[in-house]
Amino acid sequence: MSIPDPETPAPSTGVTPRQARRLRVAAASVLLVTMAVVLVLRLASRTSVLVVGVYGLAMILCGVVIELSRNGRTRLATWLLASGLLAALAADWLLLP
Repeated sequence: MSIPDPETPAPSTGVTPRQARRLRVAAASVLLVTMAVVLVLRLASRTSVLVVGVYGLAMILCGVVIELSRNGRTRLATWLLASGLLAALAADWLLLP
């Protein structure tokens, strides 16, 4: 049994907090652009205030997630992003004609 050298760095097992923040910001940015494209396509096929509301709220949620991630609240941002996108998809499927 050997004693570990204190000068050797410990092996990394996961992503660092900085990498997690960057990952969440990138994911939210991609989803923000995707929501904008889907909103334009939905408005081209039919004009509805409900369409603008659902996708507008999803885009606002992506912006909130970006800000939360930048401020170090990555777990909260992940949960909000996942639940918000599921809610937007459910609203699109259930509410929109």
